[in-house]
Amino acid sequence: MRELAEGKRLLRREVTKWVSQRHAERFHYGDFKGFLKSFGVVTLLIKTPEDYALITTRLSEWLASQNVRYAEVILSAGVLLWKKQSVQEVFDAVERAAREARARTGVRLQWIFDAVRQFGVEHVREVLRWAITFRPRGVVAFGIGGDEAGGPAELFVDIFREAREAGLRLTAHAGEAVGPESIRKAVELLGAERIGHGLTAIGDPDVMALLRDRRIPLEVCPTSNLATGLVARLEDHPLPRFLDAGLVVTLNSDDPAMFGTSLQQEFERSARAFSLSPEQIVQLCENAILAAFLSEADKAPLLEELRGVAGLPR
Repeated sequence: MRELAEGKRLLRREVTKWVSQRHAERFHYGDFKGFLKSFGVVTLLIKTPEDYALITTRLSEWLASQNVRYAEVILSAGVLLWKKQSVQEVFDAVERAAREARARTGVRLQWIFDAVRQFGVEHVREVLRWAITFRPRGVVAFGIGGDEAGGPAELFVDIFREAREAGLRLTAHAGEAVGPESIRKAVELLGAERIGHGLTAIGDPDVMALLRDRRIPLEVCPTSNLATGLVARLEDHPLPRFLDAGLVVTLNSDDPAMFGTSLQQEFERSARAFSLSPEQIVQLCENAILAAFLSEADKAPLLEELRGVAGLPR
């Protein structure tokens, strides 16, 4: 009987290992441009405002199941324009769905309007116009993503200045698939207050110092970087070196449906891969609250709840 039980245990372990490998292969894109192509194809399946509303509802429910209280969701307005879909109708739908879901789940959503940088200056400017239009309705920030090499930061200096003057907060994906100079430009030329990914900062001590001294949060997405081939193994990710260097780091799921992950899984995988201490995990959560585009009054109850759960002084 002992041999049978041991055999079953080994079989379960092998099956779990096989499923995990197949899952990883399913969400591996080879390289960053391969991911961008796949992302474009998948987004074509989202056709109506009702589709976006359903996604918003399910997202709210999913976040609630992970004990998320507040999220700033990137809405790729640039992709809507690329697909020639109505930004007005889609935002009306997602705003309504978010409001209704919040009444049931308690999860509050606000929005970051994102432009596709390689589509050029006028495209990015049009996304900004929509972001300004909907700012009174929960659009808190404006940012750019996509192919950094195809849309360098210097093209968008005036647009980011207009966004800042309109009262929007500023973000930029930078240092994801190109070098650390992209991060420097996003901070110094565009005034980005948060950096998406920032993966390549580890290669330039001066950029690391810039991020540390200015307390610019890095929105780190380990599973995403693994799936797009930007790191060979999760253990190779610079997340622990960012923490050791004193950078402000938040942990994020990027496009969770495209990478087969969730915020909870990012914490679990990172805790295992990097042997994160309970104190480090709490700090990552606290960083996320402090980096949020919320008023200090809105951050206070979130911090109090986190510290209470963690058993820290409130």
